[in-house]
Amino acid sequence: YQRIKIKIKPDWDLQACEETRKRFPDITLQVDANGAYSIDDKEILKRLDEFNLLMVEQPFPPFDLWDHSRLQKEMRTPLCLDESMLSVETARKAYEMGSCRIVNIKVGRVGGIIEARKIHDYCQEKQLPVWCGGMLESGIGRAHNIHLATLPNFKFPNDISASKRYYAEDLIEPPVEVSSKGTIKVPELPGIGVSPQEQRIKKAALKHEVFTL
Repeated sequence: YQRIKIKIKPDWDLQACEETRKRFPDITLQVDANGAYSIDDKEILKRLDEFNLLMVEQPFPPFDLWDHSRLQKEMRTPLCLDESMLSVETARKAYEMGSCRIVNIKVGRVGGIIEARKIHDYCQEKQLPVWCGGMLESGIGRAHNIHLATLPNFKFPNDISASKRYYAEDLIEPPVEVSSKGTIKVPELPGIGVSPQEQRIKKAALKHEVFTL
């Protein structure tokens, strides 16, 4: 992997970054708070500037764009919005408010590849770089993430892992693999680039619905 991300929360932040930096002084490092802080923690969060981080992801709850804006104005490290980013309209509000300098796009969270592409295109127009987050998708969803991440405004290492990282058996062939250099080959089959395995999907499904046209 070309980048390390550590989770932070109140009382597990500065020390975690300090110890990580001592052991890995040159590694690309970012932190993710998953909305664990409030504006009352602003002074602690500002001290994260000491650790040469790639970004600080989602320090405040998802709908708190205003406090993200207040904090970003006082920090050198870019803030990244993750859980906040629900649509291209959210991206517009975040940009106009100055709530972040980086956007995390998750296909599953924003409702599909079309909205994800809209967010990418808007952010590219505004010179707001993006990267692709993951939500423990099967290979079917992961294939969409891989294709999305080939767009030109994706500027950072993405949260896309190999099939075997989370699943004993993925729902696609060929499986997603990460090279020794931390890269993934873009699949080249028709459609999403991989072949969904019908029998594996039936085996994994909890419920079946049949629609006739």
